[in-house]
Amino acid sequence: MSPPFTIDVWSDTVCPWCYLGERRLAQALAARPGAISAVRWQPFELNPDLPEGGEDRRTYLRRKFGDPDRFRDAQARLLELGRAAGIDYRFDAIARMPNTRAAHALARSAGERQGAVVEALFRAYFTEGGDVGDPAVLVEIAAAAGLDAGTVRAQLAAREGYAAIEEQERRAHAMGISGVPFFVLAGRWAVSGAQEVDALVRAIDHVGAELAKSGAPAPGSAS
Repeated sequence: MSPPFTIDVWSDTVCPWCYLGERRLAQALAARPGAISAVRWQPFELNPDLPEGGEDRRTYLRRKFGDPDRFRDAQARLLELGRAAGIDYRFDAIARMPNTRAAHALARSAGERQGAVVEALFRAYFTEGGDVGDPAVLVEIAAAAGLDAGTVRAQLAAREGYAAIEEQERRAHAMGISGVPFFVLAGRWAVSGAQEVDALVRAIDHVGAELAKSGAPAPGSAS
């Protein structure tokens, strides 16, 4: 039996497939208790060039894709998949397309509460229609997750962690990551996309078996 290993997940807080991937990963981990030592959430901004204050969502969709309603079928599919995973997608409630750099900075600084913060960011955006680019919203999320509101407010104002986020994103592109969610298990094995729970369980089992053969776990892929 292999020692527990890490999983690094590149994602963005405004990616609905990343939310689905997060929930499915949680279900896979529940099926394999003790197999994973840590899940580390890594930044991947889908829209890094958005203004810091974000943009009206329909304006953004029209500018980028031409027709804000072209994803209606995909959203209907996500609603179905979300219900099966326990996610309440409410796309009609989303008014802003935020710049997510500050949200990633919050997740990076959350320490052992990172998983709770990431889940809260997804829920705030996709279920509550919150603007997760707004520092006030982020401070509320942080405080609800048990972080100190004053510390988080100061970190966001100072843009703490922004340079590290850019470096992690450069590493992601150098690794060939072009879409999210993207999972790296034990620093070596990759799984792309919001795979079914069974597929994630099989990946965890496979990596565990490979590490058991080698006699030692691989180091994590990112800090």
